[in-house]
Amino acid sequence: MTKILDAKSVINSKMQNLKDLSQSLAQKGLKPKLSVILVGDNPASLLYVGNKKKFCEKIDAEFELIKLPADISEEKFLYEVNRVNHDPSVTGCFVQLPIPKYLQHINITQLINPKKDVDGFHLNTINQLYMSDLTGIIPCTPKGIVTLLKENDIEIAGKDITIIGRSHIVGRPLSLLLNAYNATVTMCHSQTTNVENHTKNADIIISAVGIPHFITRKHINDHKNQIVIDVGMNKFEGKTVGDVDYQNVFDHVAAITPVPGGVGPMTVFSLMENLLITTQNILKEKI
Repeated sequence: MTKILDAKSVINSKMQNLKDLSQSLAQKGLKPKLSVILVGDNPASLLYVGNKKKFCEKIDAEFELIKLPADISEEKFLYEVNRVNHDPSVTGCFVQLPIPKYLQHINITQLINPKKDVDGFHLNTINQLYMSDLTGIIPCTPKGIVTLLKENDIEIAGKDITIIGRSHIVGRPLSLLLNAYNATVTMCHSQTTNVENHTKNADIIISAVGIPHFITRKHINDHKNQIVIDVGMNKFEGKTVGDVDYQNVFDHVAAITPVPGGVGPMTVFSLMENLLITTQNILKEKI
């Protein structure tokens, strides 16, 4: 029988630990506080930010939304980011993407104070991951995927893992993370020919291409022993679907993540874990 790798059970089992740690940090003198800078009124962004606010409330962390107009000047935008970077009450922050086109020439990931980089995209953070140092901040989606695998007793070391997608947000940092856990990683992308040749030979398939139903039965072998992780979050015929044609492959794999309810919530959960890590690190510097 195919196992559904949903995030809810994993998060519920760990939620109290996060809350306890958050309260402990507050008692020691520094309450975790997440600040999110949002430019404009993108509906999807507002939804994502709302989910993060709810999660902060669940673990007794503070949340601040800095909502900026869609036509804010570059100077004022940079001022707000700098203000948050230097606000001693803020222990984690990020700029919610996407941002308006006229600001996209700015390397947003490098604007954030690396000590408050809960997203895990600053070069300081990525360099740690490149060196296989797993003691610090790890980018949220890759971290959430590994947590989901571990909590379901799915072995990573020694496994052949195929990632489809090489973005700086998921594919590339995920490949570094899985390598650090001693997996053998193949990365497929838009220029890869015969993707199914790679996926059929994989123990674990991870799709992060943002194309509805990209992974179908033809990408799966006949042994019903593969794990499929779907990072995609796409709109298709009025529904939210993943990169994987869920119904088409469900009966042919050992385990699969649902969309929604799989990797997405694990990403937000990992963001909260990172917030507590940055808070701990900042508190240590004060002591």
